[in-house]
Amino acid sequence: MASPSRVPREVPGSYGVPYVSAIRDRLDFYYNQGQDKYFESRVEKYGSTVVRINVPPGPFMARDPRVVAVLDAKSFPVLFDVTKVEKKDLFTGTYMPSTSLTGGYRVCSYLDPAEPTHAKVKQMLFSLLASRKDSFIPAFRTHFSSLLATVESQLALSGKSDFNALNDATSFEFIGDAYFGVLPSASELGTTGPTKAAKWLIWQLHPLVTLGLPRILEEPLLHSFHLPPFLVSRDYKALYKYFSAAATKALDAAETLGLNREEACHNLLFATVFNSYGGLKVLLPGILSRVAAAGEKFHQRLAAEIRGAVADAGGKVTMAALEKMELTKSAVWEALRLDPPVKFQYGRAKTDLDIESHDAVFAVKKGEMLFGYQPCATRDPRVFGATAAEFVGDRFVGEEGSKLLQYVYWSNGRETESPSVGNKQCPGKNLVVLVGRLLVVELFLRYDTFTAVVGTDLLGTKVEFSAVTKATSGPEAVSNQQH
Repeated sequence: MASPSRVPREVPGSYGVPYVSAIRDRLDFYYNQGQDKYFESRVEKYGSTVVRINVPPGPFMARDPRVVAVLDAKSFPVLFDVTKVEKKDLFTGTYMPSTSLTGGYRVCSYLDPAEPTHAKVKQMLFSLLASRKDSFIPAFRTHFSSLLATVESQLALSGKSDFNALNDATSFEFIGDAYFGVLPSASELGTTGPTKAAKWLIWQLHPLVTLGLPRILEEPLLHSFHLPPFLVSRDYKALYKYFSAAATKALDAAETLGLNREEACHNLLFATVFNSYGGLKVLLPGILSRVAAAGEKFHQRLAAEIRGAVADAGGKVTMAALEKMELTKSAVWEALRLDPPVKFQYGRAKTDLDIESHDAVFAVKKGEMLFGYQPCATRDPRVFGATAAEFVGDRFVGEEGSKLLQYVYWSNGRETESPSVGNKQCPGKNLVVLVGRLLVVELFLRYDTFTAVVGTDLLGTKVEFSAVTKATSGPEAVSNQQH
C-alpha cells in the first residue's frame, strides 16, 4: 500500500448554498439516495474518503450541518482520540435533543471526558455491570428460551413469527432482570415498558429516521423541528419511577462516588433504555438476519462448535465455554462490523489537525466538526478486501483473523481496546458481544438450522422467522425426543 503524501491538503468537497443545499442534501439522504449511497456518491464525486459535506437533519433543527466526513478505516479512528476531538453535546451529532427528555440533565453520552461528572457516571455503570456479571447468562437464557418457544408456537399457527416484536418485549424484560433483578413487568410499568421506551427513543432520534410516510409529512414533522418533550413526559416519569425503585443498590453506590442520586437515576435510565435497550432492538435482529442468510452449511458449523463446547462444560453454558466458541465470536463481530448499532460518530477538533486517509493527509481547523459514517469505515475494501461488503462468518477466526479486530469500531472504539472513564467507548462493550453470542448459542442448541425473511425496520433490520428445524444432536435433541 502506497504511503500517503505527508504534505497536508485542503479537504475537498462543498457545502453549497446555505440552507438550500443542506435541505437538498437531506432529501438525498432520506429519500433520493439513502444513507449508504449518499456517502459513497460523495466519496466518488470528490475522489477522497475525507470530504466536506452537509449531514442531516440540517435546517431548522441543527445550527450548522457542515462537517468534515472521515469515511475510511484509516481516518475514522480520529473520532476516538479525545486528545484531538471534543465530545461535548454531540452524541446525536449536529443537533441535541432537549434536556427536558432527560430530567433536565446532560447525561453521560453528551459529556466530554474532561467534565468531572463523566468519570463518576461511567464508573457507576462499570460498577453496576461488575456487580451483576453472574446474572447475565442465566437471565438471557431464561428470557430468550421463552422467546424461541413463542416463535415455535407462532410458526405452528401461522407459518411466520415476527422476531422484532418479540425481541422488543423480551430485551426490555431481560435488561431489567439482568441489571437490577427486578422484572419491569412485575412493577407498575406492567407490560407498557417497551412502548414507553420506544416512544421516548423516537423523541430523541426522529431527526435521523424516516417512518416511510410521504416526505411532505415527514419533512416538517420529523426533520425540521423538535417534537415537543411534554408529549412524552408522562412516559418518561413512569420509566424513571421504575428505575428509582429497582436500581436502589446502583444508586446507593452512585452516591458514594459523589453523584447526586437524582442525576444518577436519570443517567442510569438513559444508559439502560437508550444505550442498552435501544442497542438490543437493533443488534439482535441484525445478528439474526446475517446468520439466517449465511445458510445451512454455516449453521452446521456453528451448531457443532456450540454443542461441543457446551458438552465439554458438562452441558452448561458458561463463560469458559463461550470463550472456546471461536466461530460464534467471529460471526457476532462480523455482524457488528457490517451493521453497527450506532452508525454515526462525531467529534469537534480541539486544535488544528492533520487527518490521514489511505491516500493523503488533510488539514482541519480547530473547531470544525468531524463526522464518521461507520459502515464506510468498517466495510473498507482496503482493509477487508473484495468481500468487505459481505458477511464472512469466519473472518475473525485464527491469528490472521484476529488482526482485523482492530478495524471493528461499533463500540465507539477499536474492538481491541477497552472502555475507561477517560474515553467515550461503550461501557457495556463486552456485555454487548456476550449477548450477541448468547443469541447464537441459544439458536443452535435448539435448532439445526432456520430460515427467515429479512426486511427493514425503523432503526435497522426486520426479521421474520419462516421455519426452524429442531436439533438432532446435543441436549435439546434429547428433550425433543422425550416430547
